[in-house]
Amino acid sequence: MSGNGSRYDTQSRSWQESYKGSGRLTGKKAISTGGDSGIGKAVAIAFAREGADVLISYLSNLEDNDAQDTAKLVEKAGRKCIVIQGDITSEEHCKNIVSEAVSAFGQIDILVNNAAFQMARKSLQDIPSDEWVHTFAVNIHSMFYLCKAAEPFMLPGSSIINTTSVNAYHPSEELLPYAATKAAIQNFTANLSQILLKGGKGIRVNAVCFSCI
Repeated sequence: MSGNGSRYDTQSRSWQESYKGSGRLTGKKAISTGGDSGIGKAVAIAFAREGADVLISYLSNLEDNDAQDTAKLVEKAGRKCIVIQGDITSEEHCKNIVSEAVSAFGQIDILVNNAAFQMARKSLQDIPSDEWVHTFAVNIHSMFYLCKAAEPFMLPGSSIINTTSVNAYHPSEELLPYAATKAAIQNFTANLSQILLKGGKGIRVNAVCFSCI
């Protein structure tokens, strides 16, 4: 579901052989969306090598093999991996992801909102209205659903990490819906961080910006 997954898949193959963990996440439990490929796959593997158990979610059965490959690499690192297939535009599915993580791990220490959808279009008139809605549903609505579902199970010191893009600052003329969602993620992250800070939750909320260039 990640728009630039194939590029990161190519780059991560050599990284998968060279990256060595140092126990920085020993005992932690993590959720990562879009964990079948690209950035999400790299996150799951890195977290496992740092000592975390991981739940990965992915969209469709077309990605089953990729998701199972991620799971094998997590387990090769000596950690537990839960794999869940389904559509994160559904709030019920997002609640199920969190429920499965809590059932399997007993806690949630890290939530990585990584899954994303993008489609290049030459002009405004080329963008179907349902595609605009779908882009927001995948990229930003699901983030709200997952954060809301996970928050009650996250203790002080836990972390929410949202994946954004250089398009939030320098939007591509062919990626209007995607760029708009990435800008929304920047604001969502900053605002949620303040809400949780003032609420005394002790949960860090940060965004990681990736470049498609």
